[in-house]
Amino acid sequence: MHRSPTGLAAAAAAAAPLGSGAPALALAHPVARPRAVTVPGRADVTAAHSRIWRHVAVTPLLLSPGLGGRTFLKDETVQATRSFKLRGALSALTVPPVGEAVVTASAGNHGLGIARAAWLLGREATVVVPENASRTKVDALRAYPTTIVEHGLGYDEAERHALALGNGRARFVSAYNDPDVIAGQGTIALEILSRVPAPCTIVAAIGGGGLVSGLALWASGVPGVRVIGVEGAGAPAMRAALDVGRITKIPLRPTLADGLGGNLEPGSVTYDLVHRYVDDVVVVSEEEIRAAIRFLALEHDLLAEGAGATAVAALLAGRVRDDGNPVVAVVSGGNIDAELLAAVLAS
Repeated sequence: MHRSPTGLAAAAAAAAPLGSGAPALALAHPVARPRAVTVPGRADVTAAHSRIWRHVAVTPLLLSPGLGGRTFLKDETVQATRSFKLRGALSALTVPPVGEAVVTASAGNHGLGIARAAWLLGREATVVVPENASRTKVDALRAYPTTIVEHGLGYDEAERHALALGNGRARFVSAYNDPDVIAGQGTIALEILSRVPAPCTIVAAIGGGGLVSGLALWASGVPGVRVIGVEGAGAPAMRAALDVGRITKIPLRPTLADGLGGNLEPGSVTYDLVHRYVDDVVVVSEEEIRAAIRFLALEHDLLAEGAGATAVAALLAGRVRDDGNPVVAVVSGGNIDAELLAAVLAS
């Protein structure tokens, strides 16, 4: 059941109850200039771990012979929200001021992380999701006492609305462009490198870059660790930014990896972190993502969504150079619609 929202959440909910089709909130002054966001350091990952370890699972490393004799899967689908995003959300919501309302934009998984973190910590949260967001993820959001606002036909529009909605009234917690979120995602690398000795390679998906930035930030202190980011061909925003030397808006296409859809927020600190610490960013096709979803289901009985399977797609497609060292692919999320899963398995 949803609790009765107050403050910012009440305004958002009154303006656009879920499913109403009404505009979420009339905003005369949308956010236009890049936000000032602190760049996290490696010590922030350690601090995040100390704040969140009580609330997150230490996720398993699964040997994957089908990907090579020394390849492992880091299975983040076993988190309470079936996604790694819980780590960054908890990291952000466990820093002062703890009573402050928060607002975020999400294709689904980050919103679930924020909703669960807010529930655990007794905080008020508003989650803005695109009108075409995964019904599986939106339905899962309903389990938490969180205000849900539908706005726009993609992540970019939802993010712009959430930024403006929170401006001066609540803390906006980006799914990726936030130092505490990035540090929380970096705790995955802390777990990996406590079990897999360097030299090794860590492969993970890139949407806004929060996950791969956190992984690379922690790995930067361990010699011999490569970090490879993987984007889907429908939204290769980070690869495009690296190619031209700055964040640039690109056209987006429909993709199985809905969690990776969207452009980068102007000024996002993840661009600089990826440029500095990530060894390469590769791009996989929609069919390669489909093949990875099938592989994980049939070889490992592991249900992964498109974004969650993207790192495995890069390995299956040979996009990551084999240097003879252990490889860990982060399976980042498992919130896939049943109908989509059935179609992928049957294709």
